[in-house]
Amino acid sequence: MVKRLTILLLLLVAGYQSQSQIRLPKLLRDSMILQRDQPVRLWGWASPLEKITVSFNRKIIRTRAGSDGKWKLELPATKAGGPYSIHFRGKNNITLEDVLFGDVWFCSGQSNMVHQLNIHDVTYADEIATANFPQIRQFWIPTATSLEGEKEDITAGHWAPAVGEAVRPFSAVAYFMAKKLHQQYGVPIGIINASVGGTPIEAWTGGLPSPQASATPDRPGNPVQRPEPPIDKGMNETLKWYDPAYVPKGWRSIFVPGYWEDQGIKELNGVVWYRKEIMVPANMTGKPGRLFLGRIVDMDEVYINGKKIGQTTYLYPQRRYAIPQDVLQPGKNLIVVRVTNQNGKGGFVPDKPYCLFSGKDTIELTGKWEYKVGAAFEPVRSFYGGGGNNQNKPSALFNAMVAPVTSYTIKGFCWYQGESNAGRPMEYASLSRQLINQWRSAWNLGTLPFLYVQLPGFMEYNYLPSESNWAQMREAQMDALDVPNTAMVVAIDLGEWNDIHPDNKKEVGDRLALGAMKLAYGEKIVYSGPLYRTARVEASKIIVEFDHTGGGLITNDCEAPGNFAIAGADKKFVWASARIEGNSVVVSSDQVSNPMYVRYAWADNPTQPNLYNREGLPASPFRTDR
Repeated sequence: MVKRLTILLLLLVAGYQSQSQIRLPKLLRDSMILQRDQPVRLWGWASPLEKITVSFNRKIIRTRAGSDGKWKLELPATKAGGPYSIHFRGKNNITLEDVLFGDVWFCSGQSNMVHQLNIHDVTYADEIATANFPQIRQFWIPTATSLEGEKEDITAGHWAPAVGEAVRPFSAVAYFMAKKLHQQYGVPIGIINASVGGTPIEAWTGGLPSPQASATPDRPGNPVQRPEPPIDKGMNETLKWYDPAYVPKGWRSIFVPGYWEDQGIKELNGVVWYRKEIMVPANMTGKPGRLFLGRIVDMDEVYINGKKIGQTTYLYPQRRYAIPQDVLQPGKNLIVVRVTNQNGKGGFVPDKPYCLFSGKDTIELTGKWEYKVGAAFEPVRSFYGGGGNNQNKPSALFNAMVAPVTSYTIKGFCWYQGESNAGRPMEYASLSRQLINQWRSAWNLGTLPFLYVQLPGFMEYNYLPSESNWAQMREAQMDALDVPNTAMVVAIDLGEWNDIHPDNKKEVGDRLALGAMKLAYGEKIVYSGPLYRTARVEASKIIVEFDHTGGGLITNDCEAPGNFAIAGADKKFVWASARIEGNSVVVSSDQVSNPMYVRYAWADNPTQPNLYNREGLPASPFRTDR
């Protein structure tokens, strides 16, 4: 009996000791970049009251864990450079290798901050092929949520260098900002990326209550319960419509790319099948290929010769599917795409690549396809609403992806978000201020620089003055500049009408770097495009003055300033003539003899936002009539 008790006691002690060794947060890893030129916070867990010794750069730092097992300490301020080793000694030993000191930026937001270089690998093929920046490193925080309060640690992750194929998962926007700063100052640049597509600002802000309903939809509309969809005929027959043995009957011609509503299918929400037979030469078979299908609204499943090669359940990503080497065959090949659309126009978005690649050879896929409707849904007012998705709920992402890393010493913040809040623009300015102040408080490093991106142009062009939620959203984003030590990238010229994820990520990153150079590095540079300051009425004209005019106002197309609209007391806006006089723009219209209000580029996607400063930075849209 005594022997059994002794064994049991030894097992309990061994178990206790195995759980009571030094443990580091997942962000503190080999190859990390720590903030230069200021004390750096390190932290972790150990057994209660355990003594911990840290050896770094011929210095010894000692601390002791608290009664709760938590410990923290500071490394002394260290100049940029490395690599260093950091050794932790307690009941166990941990050594971190290849540690650099440089500048660390916390980058966050929704899908346009998520979007990796790999997603834009056609536009940035040369950038990926030549990437060799071992001192630019990214830590990607996996998506996680918490509705029960702040987590102590993130779920996983590692530091990766911008070298070769390892650069593909880098946030494209964050990478180009980091590259510009690295080349400008010659110091290591660290990126901590915590971003999730389709998420509202409330989910990223700490301390907010967590209601049962989603904070915001991904697309405009109120959440509703959609009735059960009808059976898809293409999946209900003995031979599925993607099967090469299926004999098509009753299929009609349709053009790809294009929306089916524009090609004779009236107001259909449902499932539409597309098929196309192509001839593939022998030299394109027996090796991996790639299929580019632009963007598809909303969801798709893709089959080649009866084999499913990919699917996407979200309308915005560009479809780029890998084709296994055994799929293509010499001669006739069958491509079948099953498209499901729930709201608005469905089909293939124009102005995107539609082709099949194998080696250096390409087969163009635009042109005539065949289609057949598999199911038609009953019309409902809306179906987007976010439902019970935790990542849309207030504080859920902050608790799981931000709070666990707020002890990590950083240089500043980069933020690219707003699309998911565009349906509620009036409250966004206050939400932005709340997030900025709350993050600064959480890091407790003072008024750290906060850089953010204003929404670019998106959706259809409107050639008449109109109202716009996206314009109001940009206005709310500009309003947040009243928070000290902030900078906004104007990106009105960098959007694409048919893609909420525009390809031009380099210019966004470069403009973020300009903001960083001004706020974080103290450079005396022009870092912003012209921002509305004031307007005054003189007789039948309105004279608009701007800040950040730099070397002077210009238009980027040598035409008169476009997209200016003017109104009297009735607020009925008409297009106006505009001309640049010094650092002002003079606006007038023969249709408005007593003008009171002026707008510039006030649209979801303005047609001619051509006002810039001589440094090549565009003016932000604005209005004077709110």
